[in-house]
Amino acid sequence: MPPRPGARHLPAVLLVVCMAALGFWFARTFVSPKIQITANEPASMQQTDDSAPASSGRGVPETLPAIALAGLDGQKHSLAEFAGNGPLLVNFWATWCAPCRREIPLLMTLANERSDLRVVGIAVDFMDEVRRFADEVGIRYPVLVGEDDGLAAVDAFGVQPVFPFTVFADRSSRIVATKIGELHADEAKFIINQIDKVDDGRLDLMQARTAISLELTRLALERSRNTAENSAK
Repeated sequence: MPPRPGARHLPAVLLVVCMAALGFWFARTFVSPKIQITANEPASMQQTDDSAPASSGRGVPETLPAIALAGLDGQKHSLAEFAGNGPLLVNFWATWCAPCRREIPLLMTLANERSDLRVVGIAVDFMDEVRRFADEVGIRYPVLVGEDDGLAAVDAFGVQPVFPFTVFADRSSRIVATKIGELHADEAKFIINQIDKVDDGRLDLMQARTAISLELTRLALERSRNTAENSAK
């Protein structure tokens, strides 16, 4: 029996519907009040399920929490000192975390690219270890350090102690996105571009969160597919 008219197009239609449903679910799940993508290999102080967002249960706050930690200069600095000029990137890391170490060259590049983008590292580690590592690799952006205080800072962001994780805020100190796991250049640049649009009034906050959620999902799927293809060769 010959196929009914339009039947040959049914698989394509189903694919489009499934992709749209996936995008809608992801936006609803991750954009209110946060964007949170779980990477494949976070380093954790405790065993976690890598397939689920690493939430502490309270959720990520809408704006930057009041955090003050000692810097490498020995002085205490508030996170608010670095906000207000443009996009703010806050990266939680530790010297013993391999994905954290891998992403630091990217963070240094981002910090050097434009003066209004502030990059701040928060090391949940010992001061001596962080100073030694920062000198060794040449970190020039501000780094705040705290072992117990650092864990309190992680909790203030509503995230479990899984490293690395990165928080992006706009000029008004509103948290636009969080990324659990190693940050990649394409992800960082897309997020920062969306924050620029929010700061310029070209996008509202929810539009930016939705766009970031969908794009980071697409990039993660593409990266996973490429890894699988390379492993099969």
